[in-house]
Amino acid sequence: MNLASLFSGGKDSTFSIFKTKQNGHNIVCLVSLYPESAESHLLHHPNISWTSLQAESMKIPHLSILLENNDEQNEIEKLEELLKKAKREFGIEGLVHGGILSEYQKNRFESIGKKLNLHVVSPIWHIDDRKYLAELLDSGFRFIVTSVTAAGLDDIWLGKEITTKEIQTLDSLSSKYGFHLAFEGGEAETFVIDCPLFSHPIKIVKANKIWDGYRGRFEITEAILDK
Repeated sequence: MNLASLFSGGKDSTFSIFKTKQNGHNIVCLVSLYPESAESHLLHHPNISWTSLQAESMKIPHLSILLENNDEQNEIEKLEELLKKAKREFGIEGLVHGGILSEYQKNRFESIGKKLNLHVVSPIWHIDDRKYLAELLDSGFRFIVTSVTAAGLDDIWLGKEITTKEIQTLDSLSSKYGFHLAFEGGEAETFVIDCPLFSHPIKIVKANKIWDGYRGRFEITEAILDK
């Protein structure tokens, strides 16, 4: 099938593109909504504007729109608008959703899919978190942490690239503090800087760390394709 991918730039949405292509489907465009606030119901916030650079590296057309507010109904309407555009311009037959456990998100995306007569493909739904993280690294994915909001995760994680060593540490912390190892509960968010889908890795030139003592984010202010 020709599919659009709901794309946030994090490990889950990017790996879902990778898996979907492995399963023989075509990703003909990416769809991103840029929320102005971190309080979005459906969307990741930190650094989502840099999805355009990732799309350039993947050489996949990218449809995006800025949300003026984070009212859930507005998010749904804007997403429907983008998907209708994707149907007109790229002939999509479905959309790829990178969720692992959130029934809330999955139900809403499936509702939109039903309304627009689009199949919903969820390639990492209910994937085992430990096997998933190992597969990410084994497949050549490189990603950094861009926000933390859970007990046990402090500012040292902001901007940190996740390797096997970090996964071992996160495994211990998740057992102690109870957060999901793959961050499915929103405990942290990520940004992919390289993977097999990219023609060039992304080089972060400048960024700011913001930490309030309990939670924080890593905001990329300048980045380029490392050609």
